[in-house]
Amino acid sequence: MGINLYDAGDYFGAQETSLEAVRYLNPKVERANKLLEYLYNTIANATDELKQYDQAIPYYHRAIHYSNDSINILIYKNNLAVCLRNAKRYREAIKISTEILAKSRPGSVDYAKFLNNLAKAKWMADPSYNPIPAYQHALAIRIKQKDLWGQNSSYASLAKYYEGKNTDSSFHYLNKQYQIAVQISSADDQLNALRGLIQHNKQRSKQYLSRYFTLSDSLQQARAAAKNQFALIRYEVEKNKADNLRLEKENAEKQNRLVKQRAITGASVFLLLLAVGGGSLWYKRRKQRLELEAQNRIKETQLNLSKKIHDVVANGIYRVMSEIENNDNVDRDGVLDKLEDMYHQSRDISHDVEQQTITEIPYSEQLASLLKSFAADQRLVLIAGNDPEQWEDVGKRVKDEVKHVLQELMVNMKKHSQAERVIIRFEKSDQQLMIFYKDNGVGMPAEKSGGKGLANTVSRIESLGGNIIFASEPGEGLSITTSIPLA
Repeated sequence: MGINLYDAGDYFGAQETSLEAVRYLNPKVERANKLLEYLYNTIANATDELKQYDQAIPYYHRAIHYSNDSINILIYKNNLAVCLRNAKRYREAIKISTEILAKSRPGSVDYAKFLNNLAKAKWMADPSYNPIPAYQHALAIRIKQKDLWGQNSSYASLAKYYEGKNTDSSFHYLNKQYQIAVQISSADDQLNALRGLIQHNKQRSKQYLSRYFTLSDSLQQARAAAKNQFALIRYEVEKNKADNLRLEKENAEKQNRLVKQRAITGASVFLLLLAVGGGSLWYKRRKQRLELEAQNRIKETQLNLSKKIHDVVANGIYRVMSEIENNDNVDRDGVLDKLEDMYHQSRDISHDVEQQTITEIPYSEQLASLLKSFAADQRLVLIAGNDPEQWEDVGKRVKDEVKHVLQELMVNMKKHSQAERVIIRFEKSDQQLMIFYKDNGVGMPAEKSGGKGLANTVSRIESLGGNIIFASEPGEGLSITTSIPLA
């Protein structure tokens, strides 16, 4: 894709895509070096086309470093020499061009290329230098070898040299370059030749100008179409990234299982016994831990019950007793009302205790049940990172607020987004709980961004000292990133 983007004239896209490809290659793996040399050469070429010469030079050096092919090394060094020449570092450019010219075979296409570039660098470094003999020698080789791209370069070099010196010669070579550029379908070279022809021939300038505008418009449309094509590819890749990650994980797990099965063929009995013993120990410890947690919950319930009985029943009865003891004229109806009120409160306490004794559903299952309830035949809800261990050291208040926030987001999604895919991912690192939400719906209209529901969502997160960020473009889905400190 990076090479295609470069050929289509999308140099920024070529840079970005090729740099992304580098991330997937390990330079310690020998077979990856071949791709690395191509990638770094593409990055350097795109950067050079953007006239960022000083930034392009290090990438040419990397392409040379990873290459084991002597022919490719000469090509990369030639590219580096051209870039150095464009950066006006003529001495370095001449030195490299001289070295690679000596290593190339006389009469070859590469020899003609290196000779032409060396002569151009010498002429640009010293305007008194005459590059014409070298230019003509390179052109003769290219004509003999039927190298049309090389002939195009030679005619461009000759036209540039004669510009301002000999108008007829410059016009002659520009016309030659244009004819060759048409044969090789090089739109950029046709445009360059036409610019020169327009300046040199006033009589036919309108004709050349018409061709120039027609070709320029066509080229811009073609490059725009190429950019849009790759933009669609990027969108589809991003859209399916979650599925790809899941499939990669499953494939890796399958591969690991296969390797493990082969490795444990001779020791399966020993490992089985070890697994049984370790599993038994883990089960006992887990059982003890669950029993201890249950006992602690019972004690906590008993303590809360004791406090409520003391605060509600005992203190209430004491107040009634004090009224009867200290008041000769007892209001019988008033006392009965107060006792009835305490009766109802004591029943509420009993109801709360009954509710608390019900086995508590793990928080991860509560979240999964909540989120999956919004799935439908036309809507897929994917959840990642919702493991029980993820929530072990998260406080009750944070859990309650997270549940309320996610419910609000899913309700808004169902009402407004028309999404077919929703992804919710949980991560925890460096005492931060991160929640990532993404759907492929219609996005968030500006008039909805200030709604009461979203305002409550922001308020809940900020009350925990956290931060929530909404990113949306109408028609391109909604992304929400939430961070909550746990310390």
